[in-house]
Amino acid sequence: MTRNKRSIGAVYEAMAARYLTEHGYIIRARNYHSPYGELDIVAEKDSVLVVVEVKYRSGTRYGSPLEAVTRQKQRRICRATMGYYAAHGYGEERACRFDVIGIAGDGTIQHIQNAFEFQWESGG
Repeated sequence: MTRNKRSIGAVYEAMAARYLTEHGYIIRARNYHSPYGELDIVAEKDSVLVVVEVKYRSGTRYGSPLEAVTRQKQRRICRATMGYYAAHGYGEERACRFDVIGIAGDGTIQHIQNAFEFQWESGG
């Protein structure tokens, strides 16, 4: 990924983190890297760990920001979440959900809670 794309992504991830904070979430990590992948935002609300994928699209030519979170991407997020759990000593009893925040070119934010279920499939 180019430096420009990374810096643009950081702007929208910061916007999403601000949105989450304004809605009562506690940000635990941003851009968490594990051997299994990256998590954009790890937050917590009501004792539930919330892993948030942030997607930005300037237009709809390539679909909505939410459509960009493919099954393959979901599997990567789930694997990275397992790495986060292991690094922080969480067990299976720690509740977790996966949200997606889509940000459109006009700055509109759409937050989909529980956007997908945990997936662990080989491949991808």
